[in-house]
Amino acid sequence: MTLKIKTYRDLNVWQKSMEVVKEIYKATESFPRQESYGLSNQMRRAAISIPSNIAEGFRRYHNKEYRQFLYIALGSCAELETQLTIGKDLKYIAETLEKKLLDDLEYICRMTTNLIKKL
Repeated sequence: MTLKIKTYRDLNVWQKSMEVVKEIYKATESFPRQESYGLSNQMRRAAISIPSNIAEGFRRYHNKEYRQFLYIALGSCAELETQLTIGKDLKYIAETLEKKLLDDLEYICRMTTNLIKKL
């Protein structure tokens, strides 16, 4: 039985991206203080951008606009992937956490791409 999507909150991709936001906030809490306005802030903004653009696109009610916001969400995924690797290389993030978050982002990218195709 499939559920009818009534709002963006019903989308698995939005729900998963919200989980990633929480994980990024937790991960960046332990970053050095000098990164609070640097990498930490950028990672949080990129993470927040993913579910925010999914939600905003959903509310646009036009498929062309919705797709555009989904493409922006994909761009934010790529941005966050890069920032995670930087964080790992700087020893701010454990390699295991980086791998888990990269896997989560890959999953979000696949779901977003599939949603774009369905539109």
